[in-house]
Amino acid sequence: MSAGDPRLTAAAARRRLRRGRVMNSFTIRIIAIALLTTAITAFLSVYIPNYPLIISSSIIPAVSNSTIEIRHSSRHDGLVEANSTILLNVEPNTTIPLNVSLSPPMVDSSTMSLNASLSPPMVKERNFGGNVVNSGAHKIKKTTPVRRRREPAYWRMSPNDALKYARKEIENVELITDDRELYTPLFKNVSVFKRSYELMEKILKIYIYRGGKRPIFHTPELRGIYASEGWFMKLLEENKRFITPDSEKAHLFYLPYSARQLQNVLYVPDSHDLRPLSVYLRDYVDWIKGRYPFWNRTKGADHFLVACHDWGPYTTTAHEELCKNTIKALCNADTSEGIFRKGKDVSLPETTIRNPRKPLRYIGLGRPVSQRSILAFFAGTIHGRVRPVLLKYWDEDPDMKIFGPLPDRVSRKMNYIQHMKTSKYCICPMGFEVNSPRIVEAIYYECVPVIIADNFVLPFEEVLDWRSFSVVIAEKDIPNMKDILLGIPLRRYLKMHTCVKMLQKHFLWHPRPVKYDIFHMILHSIWFSRLNQIQVEE
Repeated sequence: MSAGDPRLTAAAARRRLRRGRVMNSFTIRIIAIALLTTAITAFLSVYIPNYPLIISSSIIPAVSNSTIEIRHSSRHDGLVEANSTILLNVEPNTTIPLNVSLSPPMVDSSTMSLNASLSPPMVKERNFGGNVVNSGAHKIKKTTPVRRRREPAYWRMSPNDALKYARKEIENVELITDDRELYTPLFKNVSVFKRSYELMEKILKIYIYRGGKRPIFHTPELRGIYASEGWFMKLLEENKRFITPDSEKAHLFYLPYSARQLQNVLYVPDSHDLRPLSVYLRDYVDWIKGRYPFWNRTKGADHFLVACHDWGPYTTTAHEELCKNTIKALCNADTSEGIFRKGKDVSLPETTIRNPRKPLRYIGLGRPVSQRSILAFFAGTIHGRVRPVLLKYWDEDPDMKIFGPLPDRVSRKMNYIQHMKTSKYCICPMGFEVNSPRIVEAIYYECVPVIIADNFVLPFEEVLDWRSFSVVIAEKDIPNMKDILLGIPLRRYLKMHTCVKMLQKHFLWHPRPVKYDIFHMILHSIWFSRLNQIQVEE
């Protein structure tokens, strides 16, 4: 073959390529060994007392009039006591061979095969948060190791013992004044709430009864003003953290019925007879008592139900233990009727869901305070004992927009949501019952809610300080409502408006629950109620 033969050229190229690959592979191995040696040396210098510092490089390249900085850490009893920095003034074209060892605290130049002069050790102090101690030429900062308290193995405790432990922990909680995840002005005691919530996430297990005919059981209603009970049912049954199939590990037992579906299936229109609904639920509880042992252990005190329909409280009246002992999460949280018991039962927020696939779709940001020109706003059906009085006194006031159903002439210029976004205060009067979805709507649009409903227990009242973000007016004070609102100083209103914005995340439904959202807040209220029933021995 001639020198210019293409085959010869191709063969030579392949040989060069193979040699390049071999060299590249060899180089990679050398680098890997060097990195591994460095890592092992660093590990030993940290975990073995007085281990000498090894310069893990085969040769430090020649340098010109440079200063090499070698850091050395001496150790004693497993704690770092001092860091020293040794500056080596290296002559031009000098190389440093492998495995130069430095013995603390001073370095002998005779151990180093290089022409270098050593300046005295320069000790840099490091602040470990301890006391300064003198040790020879070194200043040593002693540190006290921070030991985190070990949490007990909750899964090994009986459910009752775990609840007792949680209650003691909450009673002896450490005070906190600020938190990155929680806006403290919203809470009566943020320390108690945070610790209780943490323990709920770690401890709480719920058993869901699987029996019951559909659609009354296990069929959530996800649209409309009563959707809170359906969304809670849906998200709890899908949950893996809190649900347990082992009833012996459960701290709470859930009755998965829907008051809304009970009304749809059993109520005869215009009959005004709710007894068939309560009898049906009574028979269901009796069936549970006969089939399972759990109810009889506490007479239903560790069981709970969630009902947002106005008739929810009345569906429980036919069964004495269900009405008196069970934890009832109700939108109609009225203490005047003798069914809702404050301190045991839970006030459930009434939320309007227009699109179940996108529950947050119609939630929008409100306008800033400077663009809220309306003092107060209300529009809705006039029924119950409060709304006619509200309309009587304030329907013609120029500073407030108080309507029955929003007139077409008004809505063409500004719809219902735009009115809420443009108002400083949103009036939330009771209708036939004390609860109203307007409270949560006002929060969604950053409008300070004005609540007019005597005997109404506000949602999450056990932890939230409603005075920080709302105004509660007694029914008898409706004639003075304008003076009450105008009497609130601007500085206080600005704080309330800020609190309303920070409160929003606690009233949002998410397809997948997130920390501190409305699903978890409802669950925490039920958990907190159960803890309050637990008797702890001194």
